[in-house]
Amino acid sequence: MKKFDIPQFYRSSIISRIKETRKDNDPRKKDFTPTLLDFGPVRFYVARHFGFCYGVENAIEISYKTVEENPGKRIFLLSEMIHNPGVNDDLKSRGVKFIMDTSGKQLINWSELNSDDIVIIPAFGTTLEIEKKLSDIGLDAYRYNTTCPFVEKVWNRSAQLGKENYTIIIHGKHYHEETRATFSHSVQNSHSVIVRNLEETKFLSQIILGERPEEEFYSFFQGKYSAGFDVKRDLRKIGVVNQTTMLATETQTIADQLKDTMIKKYGKENLPDHFADTRDTLCYATNDNQEATYALLKKKADFAIVVGGYNSSNTGHIVELCEEKIKTYFISSAEKIISESQISHFDIHKKEEVITKNFLPDKKPVDILLTSGASCPDAVVDQVLQKVLSLFDGVKDLEDVFSLSL
Repeated sequence: MKKFDIPQFYRSSIISRIKETRKDNDPRKKDFTPTLLDFGPVRFYVARHFGFCYGVENAIEISYKTVEENPGKRIFLLSEMIHNPGVNDDLKSRGVKFIMDTSGKQLINWSELNSDDIVIIPAFGTTLEIEKKLSDIGLDAYRYNTTCPFVEKVWNRSAQLGKENYTIIIHGKHYHEETRATFSHSVQNSHSVIVRNLEETKFLSQIILGERPEEEFYSFFQGKYSAGFDVKRDLRKIGVVNQTTMLATETQTIADQLKDTMIKKYGKENLPDHFADTRDTLCYATNDNQEATYALLKKKADFAIVVGGYNSSNTGHIVELCEEKIKTYFISSAEKIISESQISHFDIHKKEEVITKNFLPDKKPVDILLTSGASCPDAVVDQVLQKVLSLFDGVKDLEDVFSLSL
């Protein structure tokens, strides 16, 4: 796989070393067991896969090179390049301005841009409507395009299905940049509808099977289906694609639900005429991180720490998986660990930071599961690990720990 040139301050001395050793020992990624780092009074189980994926490193490399190679030019990002506050803040400190926020709210008016400016497309991609706006201004939307290749793979598959008269069912969050972009591309070739989860998919299945009135589709999925959508016509042939940061297992469960629905309605022998197999659109990194999280959760521990941006979809899903099994602290940086008695962490249900006191159990050793989202630099995970270590006395030397673990 390609090696990317990203700033050294995003690399790490601990996590990167673990990843390189695991990669050398398991190049085919068959072993998902975590790495144990035994520091004596505290032990970490570090997930096999986490952190910057191919698409994120690609976006970072392009963005920083763009800044470096264009001194004196005004440089803009359509929105957050990736959902990590540290990365986005660093780009801002280098003079990069954001045109929109993650929900699509305009921060800088299009009229303020001119053809001499540079606009970087984020890793999530963008809509065809925005591409046209840029073109009308005289800007080439593809010159500084960091769209993840796996997102583009979803778009290409959607286009192929649309040309075969399949309606596209998009598993995603309708407000997310990537889903908005995928929907924009999808509707160019086919009718499309966005489903958030299995519950919404089951509702759609009831519509397809005639168990609910057709009119309910339009109210239930308001704002989530393409113009001119006709329930009778457009739900006869379907294929499922996803927002790549969604849980792969959830996407597969949704696809299986709709597959079973089409079998029930049209018969198994007629399934190929009504349902397209789209498993090839699932993102490998999301899947690897998910499988590594499952393996991590098999270890007995006192709690888990998940590091990443609070608006990161894939990180939020990792938190959800962990919370099902163990007490989990979702933090964006080492600074959130205030002391040995307090940690400030994000509650994904309340959508706010909360403080937990006495988060370290009164026992030795303390066992901690450690992982992060795909947009979190390894250096930040390093800092979190080292901050936790600073709360304990009698910690073993790092080289001694590595000699036993790697």
